[in-house]
Amino acid sequence: MQQLTRQFIDNHWVESAGQRRLPVTDPYRQEKIAEVTAGDPADVDAAVAAARRALPAWQALGGERRGAYLSAFAYTLAARRDELMRRSSRNNGKALAEAAIDLDDAIACYRYYAGQAAELKARQGRIVEHGLDGIRAQTYEDPIGVVGLITPWNFPLVTSAWKIAPALAAGCTIVFKPSEVTPLPEQALAEIAEAVDLPAGVLNLVHGDGEGIGAPLTTHPGVDKFSFTGSNAVGEKVMRAAAKGVRNVSLELGGKSPILVLDDAEIEQAADWVVAGIYFNSGQICSATSRLIVHDALTEPLYVALGKRIDAIRLGDPLADDTDMGPMSSARQREAVERYLAMAREEGLVAVRDGRHRQLPARGEFVAPTLYRDVPVESRLWQEEIFGPVLCGRSVASDEEAIELANASPFGLAATVIAGDVERARQVGQRLRAGSIWYNSEQVVLPETSWGGFGISGIGRELGSWGLAEYLQVKHLIGPEAGRSA
Repeated sequence: MQQLTRQFIDNHWVESAGQRRLPVTDPYRQEKIAEVTAGDPADVDAAVAAARRALPAWQALGGERRGAYLSAFAYTLAARRDELMRRSSRNNGKALAEAAIDLDDAIACYRYYAGQAAELKARQGRIVEHGLDGIRAQTYEDPIGVVGLITPWNFPLVTSAWKIAPALAAGCTIVFKPSEVTPLPEQALAEIAEAVDLPAGVLNLVHGDGEGIGAPLTTHPGVDKFSFTGSNAVGEKVMRAAAKGVRNVSLELGGKSPILVLDDAEIEQAADWVVAGIYFNSGQICSATSRLIVHDALTEPLYVALGKRIDAIRLGDPLADDTDMGPMSSARQREAVERYLAMAREEGLVAVRDGRHRQLPARGEFVAPTLYRDVPVESRLWQEEIFGPVLCGRSVASDEEAIELANASPFGLAATVIAGDVERARQVGQRLRAGSIWYNSEQVVLPETSWGGFGISGIGRELGSWGLAEYLQVKHLIGPEAGRSA
């Protein structure tokens, strides 16, 4: 059993000032595999001070040299890929095949931002075209400063890559708080920073919970920006904390994403995409397409096809190669999902598949892949993010009705459209209110495209050039052209 009581601050492993310890659990074997410190405000003070000291030199280093460090991160993650896959599966409960996708996504992200960092130099001092003679205006982009990064437990190494890579590329220095539920894979980032000789204080990793680290970090006056991924309730707290001192904030929050199956869709392919959109990572994904909107003409055959696929999902040990879906990441999350299943029974929802249709493994924090049909729009299961393997379906008579129903949500993170006519699917997708919309595709996430939502799904964007821009601030130098005086 590992003891994660040391914090990585200023390139040193120092014992946390916090005395509380939190259990780290294997959600399949339901046993404690580590203890992690709950952290302490003194840890935050030390980490922020280290990041502030490191900021001027890291900014002055230049984009090309910062990019070289990011390439080294990618290389080292790739070299440790198999080990980190198993570390993630053991701590998080996700199937090995899903952990492999996570590692590949993280590696691709560091490589992408290595290139973005190298290109920053060419962007400095760009001339702004204008109509006033004798005046030159130039654009520069500076790092926003010291950033506080807080990530959730559902995609360790992925959500952290989406924040750490662009922040480092921009020239920011970092205080990073990973989830206390999944500290084991994220610990590797500090190990890698040490291995690649990242300058002292550039990346500081502080373990802990909301009380020990989260609250002290988001209220610390030495932090210039916060980037948080997690629940809406905590996101609002981060936003309120950032308001004091008018600090910059990015929030990637919840979703209640729709998947539309139009009347010319091919049933078998549509069923594959529907299943992939909701049961991947046991439904613990903010972009999970948990609202199924299907044309009347395809309702019955689609539910039959979905039922067969749900029956074929193999639940079991996430470290086993033949497992399709592992347990929920914690007992707490299993209990949260089960409360929604109890609501469904109280509301009398019609289950195409639920826990009554299959035997769950003898151990592990499992929830059966579940599908309800004809769910009223007033139901909390239709309206609220469940964050588990629960799909709610409704039927519609037209594209217009499907679009209206899809957009009738305060969330706006993602959506999927499935149709036989690809152009029809694309046109319907254009009318949806969401940040990422797939048509006739699984949820492919590319480092070059943005990630973020409309409405209460968050503020700001990650990935792509937009993700880099979140860590840069623009300034202009305006004055007489060279060789002329004012």
